[in-house]
Amino acid sequence: MTPISPEARANVHLIDHPLVQHKLSLMRNKEASTNSFRRLLNELSSLMAYEVTRDMALQDVEIQTPLETMKAKMIDGKKLVFVSILRAGNGILDGVLSVVPGARVGHIGLYRDPKTLQAVEYYFKMPKNMEERDIVVVDPMLATGNSAAAAVARLKECKPKSIKFLCLLTCPEGINTLYKEHPDVQIFTAAIDRELNSHGYILPGLGDAGDRIFGTQ
Repeated sequence: MTPISPEARANVHLIDHPLVQHKLSLMRNKEASTNSFRRLLNELSSLMAYEVTRDMALQDVEIQTPLETMKAKMIDGKKLVFVSILRAGNGILDGVLSVVPGARVGHIGLYRDPKTLQAVEYYFKMPKNMEERDIVVVDPMLATGNSAAAAVARLKECKPKSIKFLCLLTCPEGINTLYKEHPDVQIFTAAIDRELNSHGYILPGLGDAGDRIFGTQ
């Protein structure tokens, strides 16, 4: 079993709220239907969005209550971009956008070469003015970490203000890889599982997230 380096572990935010852990356990069950898996992912993503946006900047906006005018705290969702690593990352988008509906959305298409387990890019589409924005990359699994590291490297070319990584599950190998390549990127996850198997799947994990979201094999 691969140990997590202390420096890399300090970059990980484990979201251990009881509701998050309960829904994740239901998703892990191999008997969960595609419909229930998708619904649970939506609910879980919404809960995790509260944690990943905890330090978002607020601005004072003048509003009118039923009684008087006041200065109220509001976030500017248009400055936030959720970037989905295709295709499984799309399963997280509805949940996080229900919390921050004003956020922009980007997509990056990566597939993992089955022989080398390295990431290969096939699609990249982002909003304009990325240098003014904070990015949250979303992908259900941070496994080998190769796809995540490649995605973050590509996104850094856009010179955003900050980048975070949000996933349901990760493991020591994924954490170490992402930290080695991008020590400035904070990881938000609901679980740190034991290890990877020889095919690059997280154990005990929940199987292939994309297949379970979309009902494919």
